Amino acid sequence: MSVALVTGAARGIGAAVVRRLATTGWQVVAVDRCADDPRVPYPLGTREELAALAASYPDSVLDVVADVQDLAGLRSAVALAEERFGGLDAAVAAAALMAGGRPLWESDDTEWDALFSVGVTGIANLARAAIPAMLRRPQPRQGRFVALASAAAHHGLWHLAGYNAAKHAVVGLVKGLATDLRGTGICATAVSPGSTRTDMLTATARLYDLGDVEEFASHQLVERLLEPDEVAAAVCFLCSPESSAITGTVVHADGGFAP
Repeated sequence: MSVALVTGAARGIGAAVVRRLATTGWQVVAVDRCADDPRVPYPLGTREELAALAASYPDSVLDVVADVQDLAGLRSAVALAEERFGGLDAAVAAAALMAGGRPLWESDDTEWDALFSVGVTGIANLARAAIPAMLRRPQPRQGRFVALASAAAHHGLWHLAGYNAAKHAVVGLVKGLATDLRGTGICATAVSPGSTRTDMLTATARLYDLGDVEEFASHQLVERLLEPDEVAAAVCFLCSPESSAITGTVVHADGGFAP
């Protein structure tokens, strides 16, 4: 049975990934900080949301409170996966923050630090914690590391230069990680979603003073918002053995995003 660790798991795309994996036979360690961040003006996932997710799959999902900014905490979560489930085959980095709403030259270090410490360093920390466990799997192994980037990694977005930069960094990190993993049997990829119906999109709408997140739908060729489960489908495919030809690249699960 395959084992995954998913960060940012309390809600949104992270929670959708946990659900998809659990319903297709995976054992999952679901990780979330379960606390708000004073650097951003909106509430984050809660302990109750994470616990409810795990309770839906009592035999296959373990919930762990840990912050991706804390490498030791992630290493403990990986150790739990190995202890309880026997190893680790996939790691999904879905934890991220949204900040912005003003030109780069008017933004401050707090905003930049929030975006990079969670959305970039947090992914690097997950790789540092998870890859050694995947390498402990015997050859031939089929390990997978999947990081959530964004359509913002590929398009400049108004008043979101810091977010653009952080998500572009995710793509670069994954490309470098995949090169480091050459010949190991472990693939590293990024998924770039478009506008997806999540709490983070609601926070983005507030930055733009939009009354309704549905206004973002006009920027996608599908002419609607994506649902978290649609993006999770792409992520979970990349976690599967069938994705063995895909590494060091980006899958654009963005609904044809065109700002």
